[in-house]
Amino acid sequence: MRFGPSVALGAAALGALCGALWGVSGALAIGASDQAAYPAQPLSSFTWDEEHWAFGGLSGLELDADGRGFIAITDRGHAFRGELEREDDRITGVRAVRHIRLKDDEGTYPQRFHPDTEGLSWHPKGRLYISFEGFTRIWHYDSALDDARWVKQIPGWRDFESNASLEALAIDARGDIYAIPERAPDGAPGFPVYRFRKPDWSVPFRLSESDRYLPVGADFGPDGALYVLERAFTLLQFRSRVRRFTLSGDSIASEEVLLESELGQYDNLEGLSVWRDGEGRTRLTMISDDNFKFFQRSEFVEYVLP
Repeated sequence: MRFGPSVALGAAALGALCGALWGVSGALAIGASDQAAYPAQPLSSFTWDEEHWAFGGLSGLELDADGRGFIAITDRGHAFRGELEREDDRITGVRAVRHIRLKDDEGTYPQRFHPDTEGLSWHPKGRLYISFEGFTRIWHYDSALDDARWVKQIPGWRDFESNASLEALAIDARGDIYAIPERAPDGAPGFPVYRFRKPDWSVPFRLSESDRYLPVGADFGPDGALYVLERAFTLLQFRSRVRRFTLSGDSIASEEVLLESELGQYDNLEGLSVWRDGEGRTRLTMISDDNFKFFQRSEFVEYVLP
C-alpha cells in the first residue's frame, strides 16, 4: 500500500525523530528483552542506503539458502540483487548490488499500467513470481529476469482495491501459489488466501483479523508453515507482527504470533523471507518500504526462532 501526501507530511516529524534515534545508516543490535513475550527473538536492524536513482520503496524480499544472497523488489518495477554482510548474528552491510529493471510480457518496460510490484516469491523450479497491486495480476520470470509471463488471473480480480490488492505472495514446496490481498474484495470477515493449484484458483481458507493489522508479506518456512508479515499504521507510525499458520489440507490447523514490534520501533516492514541458518534455527528477515520519502528508511530487520 502506498501512503498519500497528507500522511507522508504528517509523519515527517516522527520520521525525522526516529532517524535521529536509530541513526541515518548502519547496524543496530536489538536487546532480547524487547521481544521477551514472543518466541521470535530480535537479532539486528540495518539501514540500507544505495546511491541509485531507482532505489527505494522496497516491498518484497527473498534470501538465498545461506542467508547472504538476496533479491528485493521496489514498488516501481525494479529489482536489486546483492549480498548481506554479517558479523556473528548481525547484518552489518550490503555488497555486490546489481540493479535490474523488470520487463513486461512484451519484453519492454511497463508503460500502460503503473508497475506497482508488491509480493515476491521463488518457485521450487527457480522461477521468480511477483504480484501487483494497481492492476491486479501475477507475473513470473525465469532466473535471468527476462520477459514476464502471466499466471492465470484470479477470479474477480477487477473487484480488488487498486491500493490494497495482492500485497503478499508465497509459494510452497509443491509449487502452489498463495496470494493475499491487503483488503478483502468481497467485504467478508478475514483476509482471503487465494491458492493457485493447477489448473485453477481457489480460496481454501481465510486469515483472521485483529488489532487493525493488514497482511503485507508472506513466505513458507523450512517447516512447511505459512508465515505472514502484517502491518498496522497508528498515530503516524508503524507496528509490525508476524504470525505462523500451520496448514492441514485446506484449513488452518493452528496459528501463533511469533513477534510484535513496538509502535515506531521499525519502519514500514513489507517484505519477509524465512530461512534456516547453519545452526538449524529458523530466521525471519524483513525489509521496509520507505515510500521514497527522505524521512523514512530502507531497513533490514532480522529475528530468530530458538
